[in-house]
Amino acid sequence: MTQRTHRGDTAGNDAAVLDRDGLAALIAGLSAAGFSVIGPRIADGAVVLDEITDIADLPAGWRVDQAPGRVETRPADPDAPPHLFDTVLPAQGLKRYLYPPRRRLWQADRDAAGGWHLSDEDAQPPPALAFLGLRPCELAAVAVQDRVFLEGPYADSDYAARRRRAVLIAVNCTRAAATCFCASMGTGPRATAGYDLALTEIPDPDAPRFLAEAGSDRGRALLADLPQRSADPTDRAAADAATAEATRQMDPANGGRAMIGDVADLLRRTLDHPHWDRVAERCLGCTNCTLVCPTCFCATVEDETTLDGATATRWRRWDSCFAVGFSYMHGGSVRREMSARYRQWMTHKLAHWHDQFGVSGCVGCGRCIAWCPVGIDITAEAQAIAASEER
Repeated sequence: MTQRTHRGDTAGNDAAVLDRDGLAALIAGLSAAGFSVIGPRIADGAVVLDEITDIADLPAGWRVDQAPGRVETRPADPDAPPHLFDTVLPAQGLKRYLYPPRRRLWQADRDAAGGWHLSDEDAQPPPALAFLGLRPCELAAVAVQDRVFLEGPYADSDYAARRRRAVLIAVNCTRAAATCFCASMGTGPRATAGYDLALTEIPDPDAPRFLAEAGSDRGRALLADLPQRSADPTDRAAADAATAEATRQMDPANGGRAMIGDVADLLRRTLDHPHWDRVAERCLGCTNCTLVCPTCFCATVEDETTLDGATATRWRRWDSCFAVGFSYMHGGSVRREMSARYRQWMTHKLAHWHDQFGVSGCVGCGRCIAWCPVGIDITAEAQAIAASEER
């Protein structure tokens, strides 16, 4: 039987064990505190991040298998230990909540006297969101976007407001998809920073439970309010073994994926490599990789005016460096060839991002591999360039 504790019993202790009732209490408590809880759920045959109101909304009994150019959602093996979070990554992460795909910057309306009234979208407070089930690579992506939107010379006020109001609850990975390579990027499969709470699912058939670790004062306060028991060495060992299994699955020696070392230096010195043309022969320029990437931030600005001229609106919309018009300047696009556009994306992500922000723009989530219609694998392309240098 689970031993219960009460508010304040976790003072000085940042780890505890929750059963499924404890997880349900966490969701209910966040909702009661005014947060919309966003977590993984099944929608239209895929796992997506969306609002959940109860533990029953989570994708229990489902599994997601990924490979280059393929994502399959299917029922889990009925003989396997019960999981709530065996679906790996959802189709898209929390980027669209912190950095919306389309956002109104301002709107100007003509009044009856012929003057103009300007309204700023920043006047509207952002929603209070609690994200449940974030993977460690997603936390790393948030840290990257923090550098882009908060730590540069020009902070994005909308991103800052959304970020301040967000509660981040991670779930450590106990299974790696075939497209995952976070272990080689140092971003997973276990969260080390950036979370309020981190959960590790221990799928014991007799007593399914979670090792819960607090990573902030807010996380400690959340944990203290939940029915729980103290974590013992057996719980910690089971959690460590579960995440170690995910690391093992990503080892290339076991058929997994990894990004090569020193990839930034490799790409900086191979800008004219003929392999870019070979990649371009397969690339469709569909922009899928940039849209599912949790760190890509390119955007364009669009102006709209009503036909009667009474209202003008300026919007910010996600864009992609794979679009021909993205690099348009007077006279044409700078990067007309597909090879130039793919090279721009990959070298910026893995090399020049370090120059701009002091960190890689890739967190090893593998979404760009899974959601590429033709299955282009960023790790394989880097390896192909490196192998050609050795010949």
